[in-house]
Amino acid sequence: GKFRAGAGDKFKTINPATGEALVEISGCNGDDVDFAVQKARDAFDEGRWAKLHPSERKDVLIQLCKLITRNRRELAVMESLDAGKPILDCETIDVPETITCIKWHAEAVDKIYDQTGPSGDDAISMIVREPIGVVGAVLPWNFPLMMLAWKIGPALAAGCSVLVKPAEQPSLTALRVAELASEAGVPRGVLQVLPGDGPAVGEPLGRHMDVDMVSFTGSTETGRRFLHYAADSNIKKVVLECGGKNPAVVFDDAENLDHVAEHVVNAAFWNAGQNCSATSRLIVHQAVKAPLMERIEARLRDWKTGDPLDPGNHIGVLIDAEHCTKVRSFLTAEDKGEGPFVAPVLYEVDKGDPKAKEEIFGPVLSVIEAASNDEAIEIANQTEYGLAASVFTANSRRAIRAARDIKAGTVTVNCYGEGDISTPFGGYKQSGFGGRDNGIHAHDQFTELKTIWIDLTDPPDGDNVG
Repeated sequence: GKFRAGAGDKFKTINPATGEALVEISGCNGDDVDFAVQKARDAFDEGRWAKLHPSERKDVLIQLCKLITRNRRELAVMESLDAGKPILDCETIDVPETITCIKWHAEAVDKIYDQTGPSGDDAISMIVREPIGVVGAVLPWNFPLMMLAWKIGPALAAGCSVLVKPAEQPSLTALRVAELASEAGVPRGVLQVLPGDGPAVGEPLGRHMDVDMVSFTGSTETGRRFLHYAADSNIKKVVLECGGKNPAVVFDDAENLDHVAEHVVNAAFWNAGQNCSATSRLIVHQAVKAPLMERIEARLRDWKTGDPLDPGNHIGVLIDAEHCTKVRSFLTAEDKGEGPFVAPVLYEVDKGDPKAKEEIFGPVLSVIEAASNDEAIEIANQTEYGLAASVFTANSRRAIRAARDIKAGTVTVNCYGEGDISTPFGGYKQSGFGGRDNGIHAHDQFTELKTIWIDLTDPPDGDNVG
């Protein structure tokens, strides 16, 4: 319910576009995690949030949405400064989608019915949802506000107490939203933000014996650690939304190549390619490759890279120097650039090239030619990931068949996207584990199912008392 100094090391949050420190943040450590978990458990056990009527939780979350709306310009600028994201995206995508997500789960919470089972005449069976308890939400740095909403929207709506570990690079908007949540009426101990790095905060959350669940979005490598933490502690529930090497598959009968080019460019270079569902592979039939590439290169000229606070720029900066080094390791010398800015690039590669297999998480599109539509689908599935994919074709039967054959959690047809707030989002293979974000599926993952069985048979004679 208030700010307090952490016991960990202080650290500076840096504007990645300028290298200047924005503010010094009091970091947390394992002692802070223990304290926060205890306060979250107290709040949960006392029922100050979990036992409220669903409509009361809804009203508080709707009030939070109103406060975010009232402070949307501040949050957009804060997000742009802290994460290097284009202000245009922050104002038109990140902040509105944050509000939409929290509002959707708030509105759903008093409209979700539980079930009764087909138990016959001698019993009644009820299948009910109960909030899972204390949740650790571990956020990525690429969409700080949106991913915060994806976690706290369904978790708070379900009645859980939530401990948020923001990425250490951009922590400011999570802290500001927590402040607004307190103002909206979220009780003390129910929503807490613990800034700090993985070893200081993330691992203690993952290993804590009194945390009931961890919801993580980030790299597959880090996601694996949380499975180990769970196994080594209390076998807590773990939901992972991890990496992707997502294909856009363009068949030989794709219509309106200008439309295809528009979606491919947006899919590959939105947020500088720092997006787990970014289209980083273009698998295109040889019959349409040349005209499509002409259109992609022409459209890409309109995507300007520069100051994130300039609304004329589509691409801001990479998050920090370490990530810049990683992305540049995939680039040729003439494309490396300098500083935090990396301009978008296209590379024609074969399917075995590292640029066609590894998650670069930058503005790099690998183009792979396919000799047939069947080969294109085969190449699309030749990856350890399975988060998202797109198919472009004029034939509806081919489209549906391709969507069935591609091993990914979301497949879009003749467009790029992730669905919307009502559709589940998550991955196959090493892209995801344990659940889905968005939709009722996201709400369900923060609950436990309980069966209540009521025997209606008369007791045998002589067993009545009194």
